[in-house]
Amino acid sequence: MPSISMFYGIVVYLYYLDNKQHHLPHIHARYQSDEVVVSIPDGNVLDGSIPPNKLKLLLAWTEIHKEELIADWNLAVDGQEPFKIDPLR
Repeated sequence: MPSISMFYGIVVYLYYLDNKQHHLPHIHARYQSDEVVVSIPDGNVLDGSIPPNKLKLLLAWTEIHKEELIADWNLAVDGQEPFKIDPLR
């Protein structure tokens, strides 16, 4: 489960070979003890939750880096190492 970015206490990561449960491109994010799974194409929360203000930051970051995230998700699903993505600043 490589971490691909970290900002404002949020850690964003992808699981290798992770296309069985949600069947669409998605990211996992942790903030403190909370975890959320977010669809990359549309920003829908698929599972879990993080505080609303942190979720807004995560969704903004996801929108900005959508193409990079899709490319990284494809790498991770194939068992390859995804690239790091710039944090939200």
